Amino acid sequence: MARIGILTGGGDCPGLNAVIRGVVRKGIEDGDHEFVGLSHGWAGVLEGQGRPLGREETAGLLPRGGTILGTSRTNPYRDGGDGTALVSAAMERLGLDGLIAIGGEDTLGVASRLAADDVPVIGVPKTIDNDLAGTDYTFGFDTAVQIASDAIDRLHTTAESHDRVIVVEVMGRHAGWIACSAGMAGGAHAILVPEKPFDMGALCDVIRARHDRGRRYSIIVASEGAVPAGGGLTAREDDLDEFGHPRLGGIGAWLEREIEEETGYETRMVVLGHVQRGGTPTAYDRILATRYGVGAIDAWDRGERGVMVALHGTQIVTVPLSEALAAPKLLDPQLYDAAEVFFG
Repeated sequence: MARIGILTGGGDCPGLNAVIRGVVRKGIEDGDHEFVGLSHGWAGVLEGQGRPLGREETAGLLPRGGTILGTSRTNPYRDGGDGTALVSAAMERLGLDGLIAIGGEDTLGVASRLAADDVPVIGVPKTIDNDLAGTDYTFGFDTAVQIASDAIDRLHTTAESHDRVIVVEVMGRHAGWIACSAGMAGGAHAILVPEKPFDMGALCDVIRARHDRGRRYSIIVASEGAVPAGGGLTAREDDLDEFGHPRLGGIGAWLEREIEEETGYETRMVVLGHVQRGGTPTAYDRILATRYGVGAIDAWDRGERGVMVALHGTQIVTVPLSEALAAPKLLDPQLYDAAEVFFG
């Protein structure tokens, strides 16, 4: 039997609670483990803020969005701090034998550094951006795409009614998985992603060509990290999070101005923002998150440490945390090529 701490870090994401439920139920049923839910990510670890998690505490979590544990972007290694010593001391105070960290690049980056220093930790991949290497899909991505594609469906009719161009800004800092998938599902007339800097003139030509054919409206989907060819920043460089990432935003407003000035067509922008991360997870994400939670305990019971559970094909496997974080998983060019067939 082990006493294991569970934490959720980074942005909230549909399916987090399903992972927590899966970890606890599997761990109690098969291993008689004890679980401590740590509040607000690595902040809860450092501050020793936790509470017991059992069957009752995790009942009814499957369809619930967000995370019952709370989350933050706390970095134990910030400003050169000895994160390993801080986390190890906190675990000793809490009587923890190990940690299960549920998060994205930054949360699992901390977990990887801890694992390199022999702290027992297992990672679970979480990001709506679907940009973590080592796994085919991250939970939360399917929900985000469904929310964005539903919004695009609704925007078609209002854009057509008013003869407008509508720019839909979706999340995606470095990878355009959400923009490409939602844009493709929603029938967008152009999709802008971080991996392919866009030509403003060519984009406006697509819009003009539609108008010339009598299609006097257009839907443009843009990742928050999309940039024009030749440069031009949309990030607020003076506003950084604890891991040193600029807080992105502004591509939708920039495109709204540029398209209207260049074409003369009335243009509006919609920023979906955090609505993509909130609310009830889809059935796919509930199942994937549950399988990840169960898989994390299976890995623990096999004696694996310093690994991340992952989906390869239809199978739940484990990969080293260092391998999963070696480089971001960028948008598959073949997916973008298929979407591009329908631009214009």
